[in-house]
Amino acid sequence: MSGQCHDCSRISPWQLLVIAGFSASLVACQPATNDVEPLQQGLVYCSEGNPEGFNPQLGTSGTTIDATSAQLYDRLLDYDAEQQQFVPALAEHWQALDDGRRYRFALRQGVHFHHTDWFTPSRSLTADDVIFSFQRWLQPSHPYHAVNGGNYPFFTSSGLVNLIRQVERIDDYTIDFHLSRPDSSFLANLATDFAVILSAEYGQQLITTDQLQHIDRQPIGTGPFQFVEFRKDLLIRYQRHQHYWREAPYFEQLVYVITSSANKRMLKLLTGECDVIPYPLVDELQQLDVDDEIEVSSAVNPNIAYWGFNTNRPPFDQPLVRQALSHAVNRQAIIQAIYNGNARQASGILPETSWAFTELDQTHEYDPQRAKQLLQQAGYAQGFAMRIWAMPVQRAYNPNAQRMAELIQADLAHIGVRAEIVSYEWNEFRRRLDQGEHDSVLIGWVADNADPDNFFGPILSCAAAQGGNNRTNWCDPAFDQLLAQALAETVADNRRLLYQTIETYALQQAPLMPIANSLRFQAHRLDISGVELPPYGGISFRHARRVTAPIVSGEQP
Repeated sequence: MSGQCHDCSRISPWQLLVIAGFSASLVACQPATNDVEPLQQGLVYCSEGNPEGFNPQLGTSGTTIDATSAQLYDRLLDYDAEQQQFVPALAEHWQALDDGRRYRFALRQGVHFHHTDWFTPSRSLTADDVIFSFQRWLQPSHPYHAVNGGNYPFFTSSGLVNLIRQVERIDDYTIDFHLSRPDSSFLANLATDFAVILSAEYGQQLITTDQLQHIDRQPIGTGPFQFVEFRKDLLIRYQRHQHYWREAPYFEQLVYVITSSANKRMLKLLTGECDVIPYPLVDELQQLDVDDEIEVSSAVNPNIAYWGFNTNRPPFDQPLVRQALSHAVNRQAIIQAIYNGNARQASGILPETSWAFTELDQTHEYDPQRAKQLLQQAGYAQGFAMRIWAMPVQRAYNPNAQRMAELIQADLAHIGVRAEIVSYEWNEFRRRLDQGEHDSVLIGWVADNADPDNFFGPILSCAAAQGGNNRTNWCDPAFDQLLAQALAETVADNRRLLYQTIETYALQQAPLMPIANSLRFQAHRLDISGVELPPYGGISFRHARRVTAPIVSGEQP
């Protein structure tokens, strides 16, 4: 094979500047090391915001997940959505023991960690790395537990912190997880984008040099790409992991260009400055004659957009007030104005894609008169003033939170509630949410796995209120008891009935108002293929490639 870059002429001058301008040592066309075809030089992804960091264990932000999980790391097992089953990843196989109270995992051998300017691994993956990765968030005494904030919202809200009693090393390549009780969601939680494996050897090196904070800022994983640099509000640059244990990526470099404006992302896509963008302005693209340049793709995305009320703040601590606000909002009008027909009005918290979904009667139909009656019963006949926090970024579940807030603001005015709209830069927005400064917030949740508990535990449980993703700060022991019963149940039909009860209880208490379940969209240049949007998790570029001719629908590259 030729040692020339594969179709370098297709890369725009601007892309070459982005890929090449910040590190000349990596720009040269690389000689072929793949028996199939030469390496391709680079792909530019225009993302919507900065990641919070480079370790998904520490947060739940979609921007962080998209930038890190599938690019930098691997986990013990993956989930095959088409076959609806768990498949091997860093663990080649596993088995449940002791009636589901213990799981044994056999690790894959010969898995290489990233080799970078700041870390040279001396060994491949072993059980020590798995133990290090899990004990970091399990054990408060672990040297890395408090590093970079020490908050592990997914593991807290999912209950894994209390479920896993011990992670035991059997030998170099065998691990046992001892659980406090059988739990139907355990494997599903290990298959999420948060349960990544770090390098224990790298962790020890940073302890020796007293640079512990670098573990999440100059990350080391086993994933298909390795970290090169991050410039806030500008770019993230990754390089191909040459010794990846699976088939290595086609692209030598992957560049995230931070572009918060949806209009600017679309313009860069049209001019060829971006290869791929998230959350395109679908209606505007459809009005342009770009069929020979741009392809818009969508994926079923198990998500929920909702309006959450901070139940720690009066008057939102009263169920009557929360019910009144829910009755005041015309959700169908929001669906039409915000989603352009690409979403379904949520009847509850679980989306239709969940195996436990059951159609519920609309508990809080649009009824301004009923809303006024409930406010009067609660002692607020004259209304009150409040704030609606609106996300500054687009997410799969909400393409325009600002506009949505304006529609809700207008609806609330009809019942005498005066609403102010508040927003901040995305990371500042999330920091203030964590501190509970909001009255209410337009936000949402994208499922990390196929278990229905993943919709309830992370956003409404007491554990999530104490240190997770529960933006309502609602903590109801009766609700938590229902969740525990559902997790302990092993018969699917019985679990489904329990989740119906859970849905009904949550809607009656109304800590949040479900709004919509939407599709997830992305757009890419027609010569790009293989970009994956898995239903559970962030974007993946492991199979992305640049093709010499457009791919006909249904044709495999």
